[in-house]
Amino acid sequence: MTANHPTPLIKVIALATLLIGTLDISDALIFYSLRGVPPIQIPQSIASGILGRASFGMGLHSALLGMGLHYFITVVVITLYLLACRKLPLSRHPFLFGTLYGIVVYFFMANLVLPLSRQYPPHQYSLVPFLNGLAASIFLIGIPTAVIARRSQKPRP
Repeated sequence: MTANHPTPLIKVIALATLLIGTLDISDALIFYSLRGVPPIQIPQSIASGILGRASFGMGLHSALLGMGLHYFITVVVITLYLLACRKLPLSRHPFLFGTLYGIVVYFFMANLVLPLSRQYPPHQYSLVPFLNGLAASIFLIGIPTAVIARRSQKPRP
């Protein structure tokens, strides 16, 4: 590979998933630990989307499943944006389209994925978690994904 070729898509997806998935889960761990939620319950709550309430009685097993699900969702979110960038001129304005994508991701997860899951307790609206979740989706998922997409398409000097 010469210096003028863009980074291979699979490598971009892998590195972006590691970065963005870690930023996103870190936000949840910090935000909810400040509200008294034990850290293990964050990935267990993700696993509860599949396992329901039983997730919280399965210890590390359900926490690891939750982390795997979290990073799987991150791969999907990043891949969709990167593929869209190949067809649409999203890379021209990464902050605008990254912000919009973060909003779309948040509302898709909150209004479609979570209600269709077995998440326990069921998702309920509350202003402060809503604002944190929306901000995390914009600043830790949408914008970083868009910036990475833009940088990955530019030839390296």
